[in-house]
Amino acid sequence: MATMLYRLGRFSFRRRKLVGLLWVVVLALFGVGAATLSGPTSDAFSIPGTESSRAMQILEEKFGGGADGASAKVVFTVTGDAKLTGATQKAAIEKAVAALKTAPQVSNVAGPFEAKTISQDGQTAYATVTYSVAATDVTDGARDALKEAGDSAKSAGLGVEYSGEMLQSAEGGHSSEALGIIIAAFVLLVTFGSLVAAGLPLLTAIIGVALGMTGIQIATGFFDLSGSTSALATMLGLAVGIDYALFIVSRYRHELLNNDGEEAAGRATGTAGSAVVFAGLTVIIALAALSVTGIPFLSAMGLAAAFTVAMAVIITLTLTPALLGFAGRKVLPKKVRSTAKVAFGERWARLVLKNRIVALVLALGVIGVVALPALDLHLALPDDSTASPDSTQRKAYDQLAEGFGAGFNGPLIVVVENATQSTATAAQQAIAKLDDVVMVTPATFNKAGDTAMLTVIPGSGATDEATKDLVTAIRALPDDDIAVTGTTAINIDVTDKITKALVPYLAIVVGLAFVLLMLVFRSIIVPLKATLGFLLSVAATFGAVVFVFQQGHLAGLLGVDSTGPIISLMPIFLIGILFGLAMDYEVFLVTRTREEYVHGASPNDAVVTGMRHGARVVTAAALIMMSVFAGFILADDTIIKTLGFALAFGVTVDAFLVRMTIVPAVLSLFGKAGWWLPKWLDRILPNVDVEGEALTKQLAAEADVPGEKELVTV
Repeated sequence: MATMLYRLGRFSFRRRKLVGLLWVVVLALFGVGAATLSGPTSDAFSIPGTESSRAMQILEEKFGGGADGASAKVVFTVTGDAKLTGATQKAAIEKAVAALKTAPQVSNVAGPFEAKTISQDGQTAYATVTYSVAATDVTDGARDALKEAGDSAKSAGLGVEYSGEMLQSAEGGHSSEALGIIIAAFVLLVTFGSLVAAGLPLLTAIIGVALGMTGIQIATGFFDLSGSTSALATMLGLAVGIDYALFIVSRYRHELLNNDGEEAAGRATGTAGSAVVFAGLTVIIALAALSVTGIPFLSAMGLAAAFTVAMAVIITLTLTPALLGFAGRKVLPKKVRSTAKVAFGERWARLVLKNRIVALVLALGVIGVVALPALDLHLALPDDSTASPDSTQRKAYDQLAEGFGAGFNGPLIVVVENATQSTATAAQQAIAKLDDVVMVTPATFNKAGDTAMLTVIPGSGATDEATKDLVTAIRALPDDDIAVTGTTAINIDVTDKITKALVPYLAIVVGLAFVLLMLVFRSIIVPLKATLGFLLSVAATFGAVVFVFQQGHLAGLLGVDSTGPIISLMPIFLIGILFGLAMDYEVFLVTRTREEYVHGASPNDAVVTGMRHGARVVTAAALIMMSVFAGFILADDTIIKTLGFALAFGVTVDAFLVRMTIVPAVLSLFGKAGWWLPKWLDRILPNVDVEGEALTKQLAAEADVPGEKELVTV
């Protein structure tokens, strides 16, 4: 592989104008496709084959498919001794309802007086507004008209708040991405000491993300993709795109001291490029393997992110050498000094090896303490109860819960097939006897009279365990014609399906990556150590996420407005993404260590040399990933905010505690045994030559290679 990539690097450098032009054409084609073929995104969570999805399908078939239109609730409240049924208050509400009926895109409005949606104390009421279009198609003008009409009741002293998915307008800003890019640029500038060298990884990463985003936009015209898909792909695309190019540029600068530009580009792509390929493959495997969960929206997000990472790898191997051809020797800093000063990586490696037991125990102790809160992990899907306390959605949620009960915001829809009036009544009575049931509405029949629908109001909130127990109890009733659905039941099914998918998903990802790492390192211990180190990083990350987002510690400092259960899809996403990124650092650090070992260095000397060459660049790469991910903590989307924090923290733990502390200590403890591979297995496994050993021998045979000089920037 190294030889093939060596030739690719030389070709891209030599034919840089052609390569650059080809990428411009590809980018233009993707842009045109995105502009003409894109469709709307969907944030609906459903899993085919679950009872809630089957029941929802029955409702659409039997009661009509009018559920595609968006809806919103306008909540009216009064305080003190006032009542909404008072003459002044009633007139204000009816005036607001009349204005709502004339608002753009509104198809129907059910006011509180006609629909009897007034609390028993008379101080909370709501109007239901139904739109003729889906939530993603509601215009900003329609949203403004909704609030203008509802706010008219404020003149009579009423409080007015709003809830509904359509209130989430499309965000036009990209402050998260911009902040990450700014910090990454600063880290690159400090690392390279050259504006040109610092700019190249940023440019290639941005191009890769642009291709990934336009590709996702094209895909929305043919598939249902979540609104979070683009943010996830952007987050990963920026992080790995910058890091992969960073490794190529760093190696190119090193090779440029002893070779001309084309030869340096070839050698950099052949050596660092091989590590990029395998590091990228681990990320792609982890993301694409989300498809095995059988959860459509999860599979789509994983495949979209995997596509963006694949674009980052291809661009790194082709466009980066071409851009290096345009940059020439400008990627070098103005001042290059000798290796007289011992590099930080070497000093750190020697310190760890000298105190390997202490370093190992301390690192494991810190990770263990940080991981403890993970024992309290509670999973659920987000709703308005997790919105910012200052948001109108959260205020509306709390007011409805106070006026109508905690379960009002999470009603259960029970479908009775092959129904008659007597069987529907029997189902209603059986459900009413269950624990945590506040009310069961009388049955509503479809036109054919063969299917009934009941609405069950639980006594607990949508994410409470008591509500989940109630769903289980209804499904356990001895009637096969009863099925439970609704947003709450769907969310429970999604959470259960994701939880059950974790073990097979982890087995596939870890299994494939273990084989891949055996190919790279020709060892049993190294892949095993890499996998166990990843599990330590995941445990610490889960602990930190629970500590902040569930228990609320340091929430204000990190800008977390509301705490609660962790999003149910977070563990599987975090495991997949963090595993891929953790293997990146494993490959980049340990590859150079193995290269030194196979060339005759002792195990400890190989570790020191590997750290001397790799620690600076890996540190920069980790800081870049941390900054990119941490920037997404500013996002409004709960999934992206939590994932951004989790990945930033996970990368920190994995890079500095696991890969740069635990890994060298463990390799030193195992010594030569760490690089042992059974001979029969060595014969079976293909030699991928990720270190470029065959390439080095080939080049040495063609010409005398001058001694290497190490590059250290001021």
